Amino acid sequence: MDSRITRIRSKLAKIPYQAQRSHSVCAERHQFRLGPGISASEADAFEAEHRIVLPAAYRAFLIELGGSGAGPFYGLLPLEECRLFTMNRKPADGSPRGFTHVDHPDALQGDLFLHIIEMGCSDLCLIAVTGPLTGRVVTGNADGFWPPNVSSAQDFLRWYERWLNHMRDGKDNRVLGLTSPATIATAPWGFRATASPRRQYIDGADPAVST
Repeated sequence: MDSRITRIRSKLAKIPYQAQRSHSVCAERHQFRLGPGISASEADAFEAEHRIVLPAAYRAFLIELGGSGAGPFYGLLPLEECRLFTMNRKPADGSPRGFTHVDHPDALQGDLFLHIIEMGCSDLCLIAVTGPLTGRVVTGNADGFWPPNVSSAQDFLRWYERWLNHMRDGKDNRVLGLTSPATIATAPWGFRATASPRRQYIDGADPAVST
């Protein structure tokens, strides 16, 4: 077993009791609880049905930690609800790329991204399952309202643990749906999403740093 599995399990159990943690948007939906893990045979069946290989760290999380529940925004989608997308071409007017479900007639043939976390509306949190970004978490908007962002975390376990660490440390991070206690306390109109750290965009707007 990856040692990070045990570490993440311990950190997640402590999060609800840490008074100075960041606010994680929509956490009331999952209450920092994970659903039952899936079996290896269920993971195998999903891979066979969709003709993909789940990234190893993500697959390990689903089997050894939990198959749904606690995560950024509305939390992890059950594997049976995860859908595959492809990224659209960059529009001629320079606006950001969107994503299209693979079954849509306008979907491009190209690298595949699995929708793994519910963010609401047309926003997407995906994990790349083919191509050079395989295993990396990518956030974006299906309609191209904002540029796709590639996390600097090299795999899903590192990305998930970053969410826990930033929340534990009371940090702001809009890409992870976190708002620090200080920001919540000083905002005259109450809670709001704060400006995010610099992000690495697929479309090249800010290539130096990712979240």
